[in-house]
Amino acid sequence: MNVQHKAHPWHGIKPGQDAPEIVTAFIEIVPSDTVKYEIDKDSGYLKIDRPQKFSNMIPTLYGFIPQTYCAEKVAAYAAAKSGRVVIKGDGDPLDICVLSERSVTHGDILLQAIPIGGFRLLDGGEADDKIIAVMKGDEFYRQWRDVSDCPESYINRLKHYFLTYKHLPSEKSICEITNVYGRDEAHEVIRRSMEDYQKHFGC
Repeated sequence: MNVQHKAHPWHGIKPGQDAPEIVTAFIEIVPSDTVKYEIDKDSGYLKIDRPQKFSNMIPTLYGFIPQTYCAEKVAAYAAAKSGRVVIKGDGDPLDICVLSERSVTHGDILLQAIPIGGFRLLDGGEADDKIIAVMKGDEFYRQWRDVSDCPESYINRLKHYFLTYKHLPSEKSICEITNVYGRDEAHEVIRRSMEDYQKHFGC
């Protein structure tokens, strides 16, 4: 009997034949989620990481690009561009924030996204880039071709979330955003994360 199994969202799904210009994104959490879900690396199922602290809720769809990995090449690029000492990549798939005019009510889904920029985030000295993208075909956000097209207030909202979502007000954040970068750098980060994945997991 031919038995079909669900593909592992990280290892069993391609990043997209047109990557890095158009990528497949696996969405873990949506703006209405009051807990932070993340992929269980062993099983491929979503698990609860922790409740969202206070009023912090992700402003966009959030997940990762399959078959990417933040390791040596991503870390080297972060160090070169930020001028900081970057110990290593964070050892996770590359994170992606996807803008969409339409409400998406739950995660554990795939979509096609067009990267327009990103954040160079250092978390305890580790590279933890966040790619910013728009959902392919979105009637409103498709007019944004580069992060420079986004209102500054929107970018500041995203930055605030990633700088505060792990910490209580009395705690000092170990996260730092050194750069907000455009589409070309986002493409390079994606390419490097795909190369890091092939080095560590490729056949």
